[in-house]
Amino acid sequence: MSESVGHFQSRYPELGKGFAYGFGAYLIWGSFPLFISMLSFAPISEVVGWRIIWGFATAALLITLNRGWSSILKVLRNRRLIGWLALAAVLILINWEVYVLGVLHHQVVQSSLGYFINPLVTILLAVVFLGERLRRVQWIAVALGVVAVLVLTLDYGQLPWIALTLALSFGFYGLVKSKLSGEISALNSYAIESLFVIPVAIAQITVFAGGQPLAFGQQFWPSVGLAFFGVMTAVPLIMFGSAAKRLPLSYVGFMQYLTPTLQFIMALVILHEPMPPVRWVGFVIVWAGLGLLISDAVRNIKVVR
Repeated sequence: MSESVGHFQSRYPELGKGFAYGFGAYLIWGSFPLFISMLSFAPISEVVGWRIIWGFATAALLITLNRGWSSILKVLRNRRLIGWLALAAVLILINWEVYVLGVLHHQVVQSSLGYFINPLVTILLAVVFLGERLRRVQWIAVALGVVAVLVLTLDYGQLPWIALTLALSFGFYGLVKSKLSGEISALNSYAIESLFVIPVAIAQITVFAGGQPLAFGQQFWPSVGLAFFGVMTAVPLIMFGSAAKRLPLSYVGFMQYLTPTLQFIMALVILHEPMPPVRWVGFVIVWAGLGLLISDAVRNIKVVR
């Protein structure tokens, strides 16, 4: 037993740092609803627009400090990589737009649902696009996810489109990123994706202002908040990339549930969003499906001895 533990530690010598980076990233992501709520003085178009611009500025600064522009130029010459990164940029833009809309329209519970069902969407995408075969338990988990969506549709009176859009956009985003695995760093990928959607950000900030004064620049601290949101978009992504290099993939997978859990608790305790009984039923069904996925994953983790 001690021999296998020693072998594990030799494969992952920076396990402690990996957990620190991972928990830090998921805690920051989990705090986003509270932070976005404090930006309600600005329209959604501005919040997302400045998020993109200041996020890119943060990435550009880090790339400059690391003298990494040569690697960026190398990627920009690769048409295949550019195609995948452009698609990733569109998907993450949709995700950001809908997430900010959900939070500012007091739908944090539904937004958290999107990230709870994201693992179920991900395994379905793996079947459809990667030809993976699911075990019986995984199919049961997916079926429970479908039942939960039907129950929540009855509760909301319509499809929970915010949750479904977040789950699908992030699921497809993960699928695209899997095509780039090992070919580009997380920082470079984020920088290029942000660069691609900067024209959209500028258009949102200017066109959707409708001739009204911009929220950014009107007062010092609110402007700092809008800029800081862009910085905090880049930071956890970089931390997550650092964690993924230091931890087994299974550990990273289990940690992903921290973010929607924090958001769900925050929605109930701090933001006081309603949670009628039917909605609880829908969430319990989702959690049951996730419980099956987690237990199945634990049983199938192979420890290299």
